[in-house]
Amino acid sequence: MRLNTKAFGVLLSLALVAACSGGSQWTGTVTDSAGVTIVTNTAEGTWTEAERWTLEEEIRIGSVEGDLNYQFGQVGTIGVDSKGALYVSDIQAQQIKVYSVDGGFLRTIGRPGAGPGELGPGAAFVLLAPGDTLLVPDIQNRRINRYAPDGTNLESVPLEVEKGIPMQYNVTPTGTMTVQVRPLALPDRPVPDSVDAIVILQPSGTFADTIFKLPSGGTINLGGSTPELNLFSPEPLWDVTDSLTVLYGMNNDYRIGMYDRDGSLERVFSKPFEQTQVGDRDKELIFSFLDRAWTDAGVPPAVLPQLHNIVHFGEFYPAFSSFQTGYRGTIWVQQIQLPTDLTDEEMEQFNLIEESGSPDWDVFDGDGKYLGVVTMPSRFQPRILLGDKIYGVWRDELDVQYVMRLRIVEG
Repeated sequence: MRLNTKAFGVLLSLALVAACSGGSQWTGTVTDSAGVTIVTNTAEGTWTEAERWTLEEEIRIGSVEGDLNYQFGQVGTIGVDSKGALYVSDIQAQQIKVYSVDGGFLRTIGRPGAGPGELGPGAAFVLLAPGDTLLVPDIQNRRINRYAPDGTNLESVPLEVEKGIPMQYNVTPTGTMTVQVRPLALPDRPVPDSVDAIVILQPSGTFADTIFKLPSGGTINLGGSTPELNLFSPEPLWDVTDSLTVLYGMNNDYRIGMYDRDGSLERVFSKPFEQTQVGDRDKELIFSFLDRAWTDAGVPPAVLPQLHNIVHFGEFYPAFSSFQTGYRGTIWVQQIQLPTDLTDEEMEQFNLIEESGSPDWDVFDGDGKYLGVVTMPSRFQPRILLGDKIYGVWRDELDVQYVMRLRIVEG
């Protein structure tokens, strides 16, 4: 029998592809319900151990002592410009610190105050518009400051909080900015409906079109005579893609919907999860963190019991902590971190704000099919996923904050 070398080469190539492709076959289901695609995942992802993505640290910016330009009080959000430079909001210092792509200090933008280009307390968000124009919302001074790429103050745009409180800002990889706005209850005014709006933010800092509406969350309630903190209350979470597809889900159920720019639901994906009840020990551990935080902020010990009265707990932990779109169109969903799963030493360093989410993130492809888990460094909280980079904040054993950039390594 004469061997056809060309055919043999094709067969050999196919065999190699089959052998190297590996991967478990996806075991979920895809169905249609009135024109909406329903993706139901099982608990098993498709990645094998060899295929699973891992993370590699590229840079770490920060210092316990020495040059103040490399020390952070409280890091807010992080922006990345077209050259890869990092813009880091330091809430405590009330300024923006800028670092090169390699982590070298470049300059600061803004300073504490209420004058032109100055920032009030709590300025946490940095937004980079196309052309690397920097926008910094400043609720205390009721404005959005705009700066040129070199840090020169351009102008400010009024932030009319009586029309709604900005709750969260988002920037897509190509620079489209959006903001979640929550109605504000004011004395002698009709009670607003409990619906938030996701609005496009123009490069000038003004609001444009509303692209989505979602229920207001219940974690923070400012509508009564006294504020309330309702921990583990169902909360709406969202993200926006470059095509203005909105990903939205209530975190009391592991279901996330994809909506087109007209607000129509196109796809839903889900993953099994087990409800975990919030027990007395959980509440005790969380109050210990709150007491430390309030004491560090200067609250007298005699006032702490009064503050306990404004804190309430939901019956169950959420199904997930947060989600973001990421590398190659994937969707990253952060698992929940239970205080009772931490050691006594870890609990001494526990930060409810930064560590309500687990280091483990469920990763789905762009269609909502479950791939597997990526584990981030302990005590690291991502701020932005951009290409194959993850920018975030890492805290050491002394609770000192560092800005880190990680690179995704494909298996």
